[in-house]
Amino acid sequence: MTVKDLSHLLSVEAKTRKPSPLKTAFKYYGKPDIVFLGGGLPMSDYFPWEKVLAYSPEPPFADGIAAKPTEDKAVISELRKHQVEEFDVPLARSLQYGHTEGQPELLKFVKEHTALIHKIPNEEWDVVLSVGNTQAWDATLRTFCDPGDSILVEEYSFPSALETASPFQVNYVPVPMDNGGIIPEKLDELYENWDASKKKPKLLYTISTGQNPTGSSLSAERREAIYKIACKHDFLIVEDEPYYFLQMNDYKQGASEDPKHSYDEPKQTHEEFLAALVPSFSHLDTEGRVIRLDSFSKVLAPGVRLGWIVAQKKLLERYVRLHEVSIQTPSGFTQSLVQGLLGRWGQSGYVDWLIALRKEYTIKRDFTIDVLHKNMPKDVVQFFPPSAGMFFTVVLDAAKHPDFKTKFDSDPIKVETAIYEAGLEKGCLMIPGSWFQAPNFKPHDNTFFFRGTYAAVPLDKLKVGLERFGEAVKTVYGL
Repeated sequence: MTVKDLSHLLSVEAKTRKPSPLKTAFKYYGKPDIVFLGGGLPMSDYFPWEKVLAYSPEPPFADGIAAKPTEDKAVISELRKHQVEEFDVPLARSLQYGHTEGQPELLKFVKEHTALIHKIPNEEWDVVLSVGNTQAWDATLRTFCDPGDSILVEEYSFPSALETASPFQVNYVPVPMDNGGIIPEKLDELYENWDASKKKPKLLYTISTGQNPTGSSLSAERREAIYKIACKHDFLIVEDEPYYFLQMNDYKQGASEDPKHSYDEPKQTHEEFLAALVPSFSHLDTEGRVIRLDSFSKVLAPGVRLGWIVAQKKLLERYVRLHEVSIQTPSGFTQSLVQGLLGRWGQSGYVDWLIALRKEYTIKRDFTIDVLHKNMPKDVVQFFPPSAGMFFTVVLDAAKHPDFKTKFDSDPIKVETAIYEAGLEKGCLMIPGSWFQAPNFKPHDNTFFFRGTYAAVPLDKLKVGLERFGEAVKTVYGL
């Protein structure tokens, strides 16, 4: 299926960017019949790393992903200056200049993984590596946005993503949400009622699975509706998806109190796991208008600073031109180390890891919601079990505070601040929802929320923190 030419959505910067002349010569590097004297490449003999050993857990992770590998039960990645296994990235190459798109072995694995998971319905997509999704989002803004352009964002969104966009002098257009994420009808209304004297927004930025901060996830039906709206009004969908594989089973109240827990059940097959994942926007992308930002940060480790961008090839070429003169390429050590592990796990072993990771987060999510049921005053608090991600929210009604109209001047933010400070006094930090409000956001009512995470601490500390926060709420409301 042929994708649409969306070059009219490129920024002036992206349209005028040309290949670096020196970079064009690199296609001759390594050819046996060429003596390459054209680049300032130090000889790999001078790189002071001959071998790197890494011990990692072994699929299928029967003892859980936190089980420490041992000498006799581990995947050992032996990375050498010169290639050992066909899937390894030799240090002599990864630590050298070049390969802006990414090392070929890792690109191959990531592309096969993307095809397996998303089954993109056009044949003109590809991938390039990034230094994680924050960098990929910054590159996206530079590639498509000019000063004065408008971008669509969820009315509550990741503050670092919003701040990344600020220097580009863009106008933020918040899209209304509910517990299921973006409301498609409201998104369509924004375009239908748009001021004709102004340029329409050219992209939508969405954390569509395990949304940060709300924990909401777009259903397959909503994604399909949003994609149709994007085609109708000719804008790009930028799906920032670090939490995509943290999709969980349905919450079962009280399951965490069962010694065996609800997860003491047959392990999902690969087919069952993949079938249970909500279809991505990339899966719907017949026209080539989805930019998918993928990352290893939440499934391997944040510090690897490694991700990949999925999009139609013509748009990705503009990213490569930008990367040539900015990041150049992700860390060579990271690429060798991550590919050394993934190459030994294989696609099957990596899916085993993702299944095991899902189990861990389901247990922590269930535990969190069970503790909230026991410790939150239901007459002023609401909470909903997230179906994906690392975050949960506690929603409060400021109007139910006895002093809302007097002491707090009918201002929900003042009640929010009082609870935040009381939480700190009790010894628990939860993040106020107002910190995540997109610019130009207008509150709908007197409710507010706090965002918490079940990812950062073990269950015993999680329980203590939630109990303390419950006490803070009761203290502020006089309950």
